[in-house]
Amino acid sequence: MLLPKYSELPSYMQNDEVRQYYDILTHKKVDLVFKRIFDIIAAVFLIVILAIPMLVVAVLIKCDSSGPVLFKQRRVTTGGKVFRIFKFRTMYVNDNAKNSQVTSGSDSRITKVGRTLRRLRLDEMPQLFNVLAGDMTFVGTRPEVERYVEKYTPEMYATLLMPAGITSLTSVKYRHEEEILDKADDVEKAYIEEVLPAKMKYNLEYISKFNFFYDLYVCLLTVVKVAD
Repeated sequence: MLLPKYSELPSYMQNDEVRQYYDILTHKKVDLVFKRIFDIIAAVFLIVILAIPMLVVAVLIKCDSSGPVLFKQRRVTTGGKVFRIFKFRTMYVNDNAKNSQVTSGSDSRITKVGRTLRRLRLDEMPQLFNVLAGDMTFVGTRPEVERYVEKYTPEMYATLLMPAGITSLTSVKYRHEEEILDKADDVEKAYIEEVLPAKMKYNLEYISKFNFFYDLYVCLLTVVKVAD
């Protein structure tokens, strides 16, 4: 996993705020290499181990509601690259096209099986293939859809210096997202004005603290959180 050349970054990322984080990562090139090696080995291992559980989940989804097993959506990763993220579908097909691309915990669009998958984060298992492809990593910053990336401040673009993550420091430390969105009259507005800036504080903290062993620490915290 190599850090893109600064001159090759999109123009909107070439600013003083992003440069500060870029300079930090230039001293972490060995950690970035180990990070990619770990991603490939762990992704292959987990895909083999979880093949049968993923098949079971696929059957449960088909039995629970009509529609495809997988949910695919355009997200943004390293250097502003757009890719298609894979998840197990947790929402009714006819409602996935609603204007808001943010989901609250009480959202009526979520299926019965989907609620369990989301709570245990099992809906994210197909993202192992995104990791293998290099569009994602195990630990990074959660990938946003394009419409929300367009709302980023200059500093927030620093989160695009590294691949999007299956888990993140934000996933572990920021636990108020669903609570805020459940209470909001306008979920979209609440996400953009309140949730996104709060999440980005942790995302930027992760970039500044990044090293290979810190990634392992965040992975461990994620497992503890899911088991809690």
